[in-house]
Amino acid sequence: MTAYFLIKYLHVLGAIVILGTGIGIAFFMLMAHLSGDRTFIARTAATVVIADIAFTLSAVILQPISGGILMALSGTSLAEHWLLASIALYALAGLFWIPVIFMQIEMRDLARAAATKHEPLPKRYFEVFRRWFAFGIPGFGSVMVILWMMIAKPDF
Repeated sequence: MTAYFLIKYLHVLGAIVILGTGIGIAFFMLMAHLSGDRTFIARTAATVVIADIAFTLSAVILQPISGGILMALSGTSLAEHWLLASIALYALAGLFWIPVIFMQIEMRDLARAAATKHEPLPKRYFEVFRRWFAFGIPGFGSVMVILWMMIAKPDF
């Protein structure tokens, strides 16, 4: 096994973790939201926050490190358009993902407070949820395009 293969494996694994955690988090948050059960929403959001920090954050940190090492080992240049586009999309995904973490924390806290007080979810929860959902589309979509470019390395 070569160093290149090992780093490439870690890079692909990081992409899988980002995509898998992202789709899992989106699914579980959506299912909790659709239940309307504030206690279930609070518990799900609490777990989602932990998963995002433990799994997504570690993979997000790993990707540029492993990608930089792969560039050095393979002699790939930053002048390659697919790579520049991937880096730009990675930054775009980050611009949407970072606020999402704070939205998840706020949704957790709002649902927790509503459950504790035996009150309905406040209007603010639904506002944050709509924004969270909207941010997920370009954030997750960017990651999907990056994965395609990692594999296809289009010459455009």
